[in-house]
Amino acid sequence: MGAFLTENFLLETDAAVRLYQEYAAELPILDYHCHLPPVQVAVDWQFENLTEIWLAGDHYKWRAMRAAGIPEEKITGNASPREKFGAWAQTVPWTLRNPLYHWTHLELRRPLGIDDCLLSPETADSVWERANERLATPEFSARGIMRQMRVALVCTTDDPVDDLAAHAKVQTDRKHILDQSLKTGKKQSYIPSQMLPTFRPDRARATESPTAWNAWCDQLEAVTKMNIWNLSDFVEALRKRHQYFHDHGCRLSDHGLTVPHGSNFTEAEVTATFKTLRGGTEIMPDARDKFSSFLMNLFGEMDAEAGWTMQLHIGPQRNNCTRLWKLVGPDAGADSIGDKPIASLLAKLLDRLDCAGKLPKTILYNLNPSMNEVLATMIGNFQDGSIPGKMQFGSGWWFLDQKNGMEQQLESLSNQGLLSLFVGMLTDSRSFLSYTRHEYFRRILCNLLGRDMTRGLLPNDFDMIGQMVQNICWFNAVRYFGFDM
Repeated sequence: MGAFLTENFLLETDAAVRLYQEYAAELPILDYHCHLPPVQVAVDWQFENLTEIWLAGDHYKWRAMRAAGIPEEKITGNASPREKFGAWAQTVPWTLRNPLYHWTHLELRRPLGIDDCLLSPETADSVWERANERLATPEFSARGIMRQMRVALVCTTDDPVDDLAAHAKVQTDRKHILDQSLKTGKKQSYIPSQMLPTFRPDRARATESPTAWNAWCDQLEAVTKMNIWNLSDFVEALRKRHQYFHDHGCRLSDHGLTVPHGSNFTEAEVTATFKTLRGGTEIMPDARDKFSSFLMNLFGEMDAEAGWTMQLHIGPQRNNCTRLWKLVGPDAGADSIGDKPIASLLAKLLDRLDCAGKLPKTILYNLNPSMNEVLATMIGNFQDGSIPGKMQFGSGWWFLDQKNGMEQQLESLSNQGLLSLFVGMLTDSRSFLSYTRHEYFRRILCNLLGRDMTRGLLPNDFDMIGQMVQNICWFNAVRYFGFDM
């Protein structure tokens, strides 16, 4: 009988164990896409309790709790932190074979050090007390957890109007410690992780509500000290913020897309649409799509000119439940996989940029698993020999960042592209306890490769396959993004 969550968890062969233990386990983490609150890193936030760090904002857990019959009061409502944690402990036994069961116990084990019990109503008091005792220590502050998990760099997700003050503080703190090390000649015991911004201009395209869009444009005016009266002003303001982000170390953009925006447009059409929007009048869906297509082309060009990487997260159907929208708002756990066609429009978006010589390094993420082969083959259309792996099929995302989803992504990329050049895993998380997703991915990767070695489908060469593992888990991303590590 197999034991649960042992040292060889998910590793089914001796070759997989060796690949993980000797080549993957001790590598640092480069988390190039996440949703951590930058301020919490900047001030080195100390969490009050396990509910704050573990349940607040975690819509994965919220969905499971609702399915288990937990009332909303104990999920996003006004129940006490202990009551909310108790509701989660009540839910966990029901999550068997859901990824949450693995994630929950991996996160309790590392970094919290609770590996001698399973979370349930019977163990809730003990887990709550032990976890909170650890969270009260400096080792479990925001930066302390990042240090424990060997996080070298994180890229947060930031609106163009953000001032990036938190990122500047983290970089200043880091530089101070490095300078002290140089002055004294003594190696510092702890160098803070880097935290860099990511340019996420979704609100520039969010034209469904002219009122909300104009309010955002007013914020853009304020941070650029410009009057945005016409399309030319709008483009100039966006370029200014792109440069501002670049000056603060940003090297990636990110775009959340229900479908890609690759429609044809003319300058006259987009200019007229901007005028209508800035006047506060609603526009038709066709005009919205053309305006978004214009902006996506603009953002791609700016990324290419700056040497950035463009990330496209494609396919969610958001805010499906009106009741939860009214009660909680967006990101309430009422999003799902969308099923709209994406191939034609995505090809047009990428081809327009490629024809202009302005296609940046690009990572494509899909939410619908039926689109795996679409994206895995799409990237091959636009590789241009300029750099290895310029076009990337991104890791399993959102509903797909679990064992089955990761394995399918790895298989599709292996069959249609070059797995050896893959830039690896990310957390896409708002939680400082989510770094075990990198461990989860690394174990799955090593199991896949180790199994093929055992079957004779790959050479029994640990130096060669081990280097491939290390490249996917660390070195490929360092080279690809061009961060100063």
